[in-house]
Amino acid sequence: MKLNALMKNAAWLGLTDAGVDDAARLPAWLRALLKQAQALVLLGARLYVAQVFWLSGLTKIRDWGSTLALFQDEYHVPLLPPELAAYLGTGGELCLPALLVLGLGGRFAALGLSVMNVMAVLSLEEIAPAALAGHQLWGALLIGLALWGPGRWSVDAWMARRG
Repeated sequence: MKLNALMKNAAWLGLTDAGVDDAARLPAWLRALLKQAQALVLLGARLYVAQVFWLSGLTKIRDWGSTLALFQDEYHVPLLPPELAAYLGTGGELCLPALLVLGLGGRFAALGLSVMNVMAVLSLEEIAPAALAGHQLWGALLIGLALWGPGRWSVDAWMARRG
């Protein structure tokens, strides 16, 4: 009897791999708290990653000549001519973060930025360890957003509640 109670408490604390279905066994107050925490974390991830890509896009449009030179000389994007890669990359860095912030097409925006993130790492011949760590963090956050969606505080969730 005591072992059964101990296992239930262990599942509540996430100490076992009992699975997602056991979340229904959590007290209502804890489920509500976790829902709010999840919404806050997903919003924070959206805002953080969107800011990184948005600022990169703004940097590119401030000096388009330098951007084109970078794509011709420094960034070696596979399968695309440098000028087209510059336009597509800059457009993605300006459009997808706006969608991500709103949580409108949140999974689409996260997947699009994930592709851009991978391409940025692959297109550089050398990447500093600190820069690589940044790309890894953004990639992890984007994968989380692609898997779990933009969260309860998003246009996607608002539209789902209405429909």
